[in-house]
Amino acid sequence: MFRSKTKNLFFLSVLSLSFGVCAQLAPVRTWPELRDAVIDRVQRNAYPLTGFAQTDVKEVMQRIQSLDRDEWANSWMIQGEQYMHKALSHSNEPVLASEDFLNAWRYFSFGAWPTQNSLQKKRAFERSTQAFRSYAALQNPRIEVIRVPFEGREIIGYLQLPQGVKNPPVVLSIGGLDSYKEFVVEQYGPHYINAKLGYLALDMPGTGEAVVKVDVGAEKIFSKVLDYLKTRADLSQSNFFVMGVSWGGHWSARLGFLEKDRLKGAVVWGGPVDRYFAREWQAKALSTKEYLFDLFAARAAVYGVNDLEDFYQYGPKMSLIKSGLISNPSTAMLLVNGEKDSQVPIEDLYALLKSGTPKEAWVNPQGGHIGRGAGWPDIEILKTVIIPWLVRRNSSAH
Repeated sequence: MFRSKTKNLFFLSVLSLSFGVCAQLAPVRTWPELRDAVIDRVQRNAYPLTGFAQTDVKEVMQRIQSLDRDEWANSWMIQGEQYMHKALSHSNEPVLASEDFLNAWRYFSFGAWPTQNSLQKKRAFERSTQAFRSYAALQNPRIEVIRVPFEGREIIGYLQLPQGVKNPPVVLSIGGLDSYKEFVVEQYGPHYINAKLGYLALDMPGTGEAVVKVDVGAEKIFSKVLDYLKTRADLSQSNFFVMGVSWGGHWSARLGFLEKDRLKGAVVWGGPVDRYFAREWQAKALSTKEYLFDLFAARAAVYGVNDLEDFYQYGPKMSLIKSGLISNPSTAMLLVNGEKDSQVPIEDLYALLKSGTPKEAWVNPQGGHIGRGAGWPDIEILKTVIIPWLVRRNSSAH
């Protein structure tokens, strides 16, 4: 049963969506259905529960009895606080403290997932960034918190450089709709470092700590970051790359065109290009149960809208075809996705591939979103497809 004292429900923005609009969205999972879906994913170590302990997640689930957003956030925060306490008790044991801070971040961040649309989910997000920065401070090679001034605010990112490499290349690694920069560090960071690539993890517009919402021109935050990197004497000034995953891939595509003279390569990993923004595609994607919960809320939040019709009207202006950008010269690009992606249409990859400067592509014929599928988990694609391409481009740039 839903609580009567709050309207913070996972799937319904009851203050802004009419019954007719809600009927176009995916059927709401009941609480038992959502609980079972979460348990299933943690048992498979599947996104977005990669790295979570099954016993911890079961404890979290047992404390929740409804789809109330604040109840959800509070239960995950309890687990996060337990790990924070453990981490702080290991003041003389940095390895143990590091592991516990990372676990604290996982539980806080999932309490805030996929978007911070209630008071306690916002609190969970704040605690997640605090835990992660405590984790970052203990890492070797060190993870530097970068703060770049931007229109009276700060663009925040995490920079990590490989040891023993003079003036390393750097990949601007942009997260997706619900995989923020902290996720990029935890999941992708070790693989960049092992390949002797530096990286700067960043939130895409409208997510995490990003200072702008999604809009035409929002890529200026990444251009500002490139300006900053150009001031760093400890970095290669000729080998900058960008890699964006899922929604973040849209921004790597844009930068591949608009910053072609400052980038040696751009990886578009399942990024929206054109059809994704069409009403017909969004109506189809929003009507499925593939996403755990709050898909519309998460997608609408990056635009800063609540109403479904406003959402449909907002998206098309982001199309790279309608803007004419897609036919322009670009830096070298690698395009990656799955033929059966139900979240970002594969047609977007082909539209990009067939336009402008020649590009390379890797498509999993049986793959779903970002190409993942049997035998091809996310990290396998990163390790065997994306990183080798970046390494080759880096070598050819010398």
